[in-house]
Amino acid sequence: MGHDIIVIGAGIVGCSLARELSRYEVSVLVVDKEDDVSCGTSKANSGIAHAGFDAEPGTLKAKFNVGGNRLIKKLAKELDFPMKENGALVLGFDEESLPKIEELYERGVKNGVPDLRIIHGEEILKLEPGINPEVRHALYAPSSALVSPYEMTIAYAENAAHNGAEFALGKEVRSIWKEGEKFLLEFTDGTHEECRTLVNCAGVHADQIHMMVAGGDSPYHIVPRKGEYVLLDKMYGGMASHTLFQTPTKMGKGILVAPTTHGNLLVGPNAHDQGDKEDTDTSVEGLDEIWKKALLTMPSLPKRGIITQFAGLRAHAKETDDFIVGYDGNVQGFYEIAAIESPGLTSAPAIAVHASSEIAGKMGLKEKKGFDPVRKAIPRIAELTNEERESLIKENPLYGHIICRCEVVSEGEIVEAIRRVPGAKDLDGIKRRTRAGMGRCQMGFCTPKAMEILARELKEDITDVTKKGRSSFLARKR
Repeated sequence: MGHDIIVIGAGIVGCSLARELSRYEVSVLVVDKEDDVSCGTSKANSGIAHAGFDAEPGTLKAKFNVGGNRLIKKLAKELDFPMKENGALVLGFDEESLPKIEELYERGVKNGVPDLRIIHGEEILKLEPGINPEVRHALYAPSSALVSPYEMTIAYAENAAHNGAEFALGKEVRSIWKEGEKFLLEFTDGTHEECRTLVNCAGVHADQIHMMVAGGDSPYHIVPRKGEYVLLDKMYGGMASHTLFQTPTKMGKGILVAPTTHGNLLVGPNAHDQGDKEDTDTSVEGLDEIWKKALLTMPSLPKRGIITQFAGLRAHAKETDDFIVGYDGNVQGFYEIAAIESPGLTSAPAIAVHASSEIAGKMGLKEKKGFDPVRKAIPRIAELTNEERESLIKENPLYGHIICRCEVVSEGEIVEAIRRVPGAKDLDGIKRRTRAGMGRCQMGFCTPKAMEILARELKEDITDVTKKGRSSFLARKR
């Protein structure tokens, strides 16, 4: 079966592009080697809608960051994903940090970031009383915000599917070749797809996809840059109200301390380049590194508050410190969106609008009359009033059966997460859509019941249920 466009990669870039392309009269297929959307960098990052003061003026990073920041606030309402306008502070703890903060201010002004200010001493402590009292200077960026990155990706994917885009997940590309004007893709399961336009949104694997399409070596090489994080329980979420950065280095924006959209406190990341594109393990040394650096920002951070740790990989291109967005000049119909490291999450909405417009223009696509931009999230029992809960439970009694006590998640929410398109197929898919298992016990109590619901809804044996697809089975066959 052929499609007009195939998008490789179901992260935030691939899913946002699919949604923007679904505005047109065109058949779109999104493929990914994982069993769900948002399984790579898009699920494991800081969740910051960056203001745009860090990127070098004139770069694609600067252009799409500022544009994406403006779009996200509208999209959060349209697609119903969590977003909080909390502002950010870049902190300096000595006089040597002031020139760098002034440089960031000048960059931000050139990039069009609104309302930037440099503040000092007591004014900083009034905004954030819990930070290190030795703080001297800060860049204040009120347009910085927080989002839930995986929920934003899922929202884009659901709206894309609602408007006709298709998803083929668990499909790892084995080879790509071209016959005339068509691309032919073979997957590791032996199946095939074909298309007229191929879009590479493969994250840390983008250079490998490029070589499959163009042959020979890639003009860019992706280095996985690992960032480790720790997450604190919600009882400590109020320790910071703004996103708190330290003065950045050439490896990134430094260790941050930030609230999340769901009320936790996030600390990290570090930045270490590695060769393995699949290794997202955390290390004792890495976690100690980020914790020690975070104590400079907030000396009272309680280690006893940590409930989990995780790591994500940023797709850093060795040859450039900028995004790669556009048609490949050597292969007709091949569009690349690669090296989308930070601020990639913020930039994704603007990249998607730009890329979809370029692709639509090149292919001569017409806008679809019936495009529906609205997507509604799964109702959250934990966030409803008593009256709203009673009404929902009368309509569907499964919403009265609590499965996850830490986050107050009902069976009704889990069932809807599985039944939506694209829906959850494993425990991590349920977790990203409902927060079941994201509380203090980290799914210690709700795993068995969630497994039963998955097996029932997917009509499979409980021994076939996985944590995160592939061979991550949780129960052994007798």
